[in-house]
Amino acid sequence: MIKTGGVLHVPAGEGLVKWVSGDIYTVKATRSSTSGALGFVEAVVPPGGGPIAHAHKATDESFYLLDGALEFLDGDHTFVAEAGAFVFVPRLHRHRFTNISGTNARLLFVFTPGGLEDLFIDGGDDPVTGGAPEPWGVERNDQIADIIERTGSIALPETPR
Repeated sequence: MIKTGGVLHVPAGEGLVKWVSGDIYTVKATRSSTSGALGFVEAVVPPGGGPIAHAHKATDESFYLLDGALEFLDGDHTFVAEAGAFVFVPRLHRHRFTNISGTNARLLFVFTPGGLEDLFIDGGDDPVTGGAPEPWGVERNDQIADIIERTGSIALPETPR
């Protein structure tokens, strides 16, 4: 990150990379780098990837899908978003996304206000050269429960049908 004259500039290919629940997240802006205004993340989500259903206590979340197709959970209903789609999820609303395409999906997401990106920074895995991120099970969410709570998230897993 480069901050000069009050402007934050993150050049292409830069940012803090973390592996989160099988996905690759590049944190481009944080609460601290934007005076609390937002957190901004670029994500690569493999087929079948994405987080468990959850909600955020005090943060709105916006998504812009660059490539692929994601199934979004909206409360108890689902819909499909494809490249070019924008999705806004207000705080306290249950949601998740799952890549339903056969290739990696790429998307951007914004947290307002910033701070929720700390979940990825503090709870995510550092990339391993030559490796690939692994999906997380319930046990991993249990391991980082304190970070989930501190960042204002609430895990709300779906019940198998």
